Amino acid sequence: MTLSGTQYQCVAGETFDSVALEVYGDESYSCELLFANPTLCMIPIFTGGELLDLPIVEIPDEEGEEDVTFMPPDAPWKE
Repeated sequence: MTLSGTQYQCVAGETFDSVALEVYGDESYSCELLFANPTLCMIPIFTGGELLDLPIVEIPDEEGEEDVTFMPPDAPWKE
């Protein structure tokens, strides 16, 4: 994982889901990554070298705290 300021440099084979898991510890934050990177949102699998802007997200501290992240059931990057 390469972090520079508020950016993440992707390696070949990564997806928005895998980056969210690596950076935030949870794939459900891939929506925040997509919203922060609209010019890259149609790329299902990164070829390597793409720079993603990393948004600040609120990660619940306690179990049972409601997560307000919405993820469409048919996410195009999972096809």
